[in-house]
Amino acid sequence: MDRALQLAALGQGRTSPNPMVGAVVLSADGTLVGEGFHAAAGQPHAEVGALAQAGARARGGTLLVTLEPCCHHGRTPPCSEAVIAAGIRRVVVAMEDPDPRVAGGGLARLRQAGVEVIGGVRQAQALELNRAFVHRVLNGRPLGLLKWGMSLDGRTALPSGQSQWITGPAARDWVHRLRARCDAVIVGGGTVRADNPLLTSRGRRQPEPLRVVLSRQLELPGLPMQLWNQAQARTLVAHGPEAPPQRRDALAALGVETLELSACEPRPLLEALAGRGCNQVLWECGPSLAAAALRQGCVQRLAAVIAPRLLGGAAARTPLGDLELADLAEARLWTGQQLSRCGPDLLWELEAPEPDP
Repeated sequence: MDRALQLAALGQGRTSPNPMVGAVVLSADGTLVGEGFHAAAGQPHAEVGALAQAGARARGGTLLVTLEPCCHHGRTPPCSEAVIAAGIRRVVVAMEDPDPRVAGGGLARLRQAGVEVIGGVRQAQALELNRAFVHRVLNGRPLGLLKWGMSLDGRTALPSGQSQWITGPAARDWVHRLRARCDAVIVGGGTVRADNPLLTSRGRRQPEPLRVVLSRQLELPGLPMQLWNQAQARTLVAHGPEAPPQRRDALAALGVETLELSACEPRPLLEALAGRGCNQVLWECGPSLAAAALRQGCVQRLAAVIAPRLLGGAAARTPLGDLELADLAEARLWTGQQLSRCGPDLLWELEAPEPDP
């Protein structure tokens, strides 16, 4: 199962809206005869690839798979039927599929066909691997990551607004790799106006993650902004119902897709992105939008890159706007703390505190 989990991770950043899945086939005498992983949405599932590699040697053998085999027709046929047809005697599964179209149905079909099923092997590791997929299925929203880079005294820009570059090249390389693991990168209109960002993984993922701008009134600059170049990556501009039609038309003329939300807020945006198959999104926004995303429960993971610089300035920008806290006790501790280095900078990764019961 450890090998199956390693295989599953090879699909990171390319399988959405599907989960990452790896599979291993052992022959009846315990010899490894087949391996597979789900490489991308629409491509063969892990079980099918592993069974194809094993061929006739799979008959009477064991399939180890990180996620319950599917039992419904999607872009590909049901994997449970392929397992039965291959003559597999035993299936070992790390975790059940939370997708309502499966939800134990695949394992039930295998048992019905006389296949021995063993579940829960390396379940915690499998759940962590597909945490974003599980979060979207259960909550109707992608898993949200919020990251920022700041100075040692908590500033994200000088009082003049200059912010490039507070952190070093190693930290920027880490950001590019982080984007490659996400389905969308989200900024607000203020970031577009101030930074003219590119927001790609610099080729570490193909296709590049969807670049998303959340702008209430579409007060955005025209050409030559990097986000309007659709040759490198797609851009979606989400807005509220109050956005002037002429500004929507101006973006359409640039080839940029727009999306009207019921309210120009983080939560409706994530619900819309879930409908587009996004499992995980990255918030790279300014302080006001970042605070709104936190208040609305749209951030489950946080990453702060801290540079050994002092910027000072009472008017200097900080990572977050108002979280509307009335008492210090409301500022709960974030957990799962991991501290590492990015060149001269420190990277602090944390998990959101569990909500009150």
